[in-house]
Amino acid sequence: MMGPAHSLSGAAAWLGLGAAAAAADRPMPWPVLVVGALICAGAALAPDLDHKSATISRAFGPVSRVLCGIIDALSHSVYKATRGHGDPRRNGGHRTLTHTALWALLIGAGASGLAVTGGRWAVLGILFVHMVLAVEGLLWRAARTSSDVLVWLLGATSAWILAGVLDEPGNGAGWLFTEPGQEYLWLGLPIVLGALVHDIGDALTVSGCPILWPIPIARKRWYPVGPPKAMRFKAGSRIEVKVLMPAFAVLGGISGLGALELI
Repeated sequence: MMGPAHSLSGAAAWLGLGAAAAAADRPMPWPVLVVGALICAGAALAPDLDHKSATISRAFGPVSRVLCGIIDALSHSVYKATRGHGDPRRNGGHRTLTHTALWALLIGAGASGLAVTGGRWAVLGILFVHMVLAVEGLLWRAARTSSDVLVWLLGATSAWILAGVLDEPGNGAGWLFTEPGQEYLWLGLPIVLGALVHDIGDALTVSGCPILWPIPIARKRWYPVGPPKAMRFKAGSRIEVKVLMPAFAVLGGISGLGALELI
């Protein structure tokens, strides 16, 4: 799937989780719902760090381009070192390491740990990165016609304002994890969810996605999980743009209303 579809699916997934939490009488404070949806939308682009032409490679200028090259090389090295007898040879690392459930869990856990131990500036950094990615994914047409500096300023401003809102009593800094010192521990959850939603979206495409690595399946450690080939589609196809993206938007809107207990 392409960047905009990934971001829309990420936001819809968090809003759906918010609706489920409300139905279970554990509603999210509205700032958690909003911030979580934006983080999840941004995190749904992050697995493509292994692709030099992906949306995320352009998001932070030379820094993200260099990082994408490093992650691509790392992913390729891990693939070569762990591939099974049935796994084909590859020339790059796209759709390998960063497209696994294990990677999603590790990145989410790392973000949670950083948010708890790093204080306000760590939280602002996590929010800034994901706000920029959310803008790149959800507002991709505007982002591509604007300068990078404007997108970064929007991300920084959004991160500062949202962190201030979350810090207010009852607004969600301590949501879900309520013990002293656990503020913002939940920030890793939308990051994990966004990465997993990205992987599931890619699994629906022609190439599939090795979500379950390193579990061996059919003599492959990088087995491309997905539905039957007749049900798959090409990334950027009409099914993605004309069917899935509108569906994600509608489902996200309905879920958001449910999460806010308006329906």
